[in-house]
Amino acid sequence: MEEYNKSSMKKARLNSLLTTLLDDPVLSDVPMNPTLADVDTLISFELGSAMRISVLKLDGSTFDVTVMNSATVKDLKLAIEKKVNDMEQSSMGYRHISWKHVWANYCLSCHNNNLLGDNEALQNFGVRNHSQVEFVHYVSTKESGRHSKRRKHRFFHGLNKRS
Repeated sequence: MEEYNKSSMKKARLNSLLTTLLDDPVLSDVPMNPTLADVDTLISFELGSAMRISVLKLDGSTFDVTVMNSATVKDLKLAIEKKVNDMEQSSMGYRHISWKHVWANYCLSCHNNNLLGDNEALQNFGVRNHSQVEFVHYVSTKESGRHSKRRKHRFFHGLNKRS
């Protein structure tokens, strides 16, 4: 029984210390449940090999995400998804956001350049440290290489034709 009390006291002290550390303003950019990749990116930012980007939402509010200097548009989208999901979960509990729907109807824009190619480097669009990107309404066209129509059962359409 005494061993159990020592173990629970150690855990309580560790949790108290961790809570105190995470409440420190210096560590305010560390997420509540950081992954190794989150910590690595924040260390890279402090060393200068990552950049902090401000994201302007449609309601006028902003938040910051940190990505590597060599990040692509896809990396930025994933960082935004993670940050928004973490913010929503901490404020409202579990809430599902259909990111497929968001990216189908909106794109990110920086300096009036739409960030469309997922594999394009952010630096190709002029995104640098402390840049601001914003969500803009975007309707894909056939010229952009994306189709706006649903293709769910496209495979079965060809089976009905008689040769």
